[in-house]
Amino acid sequence: MTITHHPEKQQFTIEVEGHTAHIDYELANNVMDITHTIVPEAIGGRGIAGQLMEAALNTAKEKAWKVIPSCSYAAVYIKRHPEFADLLI
Repeated sequence: MTITHHPEKQQFTIEVEGHTAHIDYELANNVMDITHTIVPEAIGGRGIAGQLMEAALNTAKEKAWKVIPSCSYAAVYIKRHPEFADLLI
């Protein structure tokens, strides 16, 4: 499974079995506001949201962006993975 970053859409996507899961974000002043994590029910429960979130947060680290976890999944993910806590504003 390959995660693709679409900066022009401010989105990370992954396609699994014909279904597309994605994370949406808004970027302003080097701050990534993660707004939505969407995984279709047909492919849920496989850790796909976590893989997408890890890719998004690693991108933020690489680009020295700060993160606002507006999406509830993003907030929980960061709480469970303290290695990303330094990204929070």
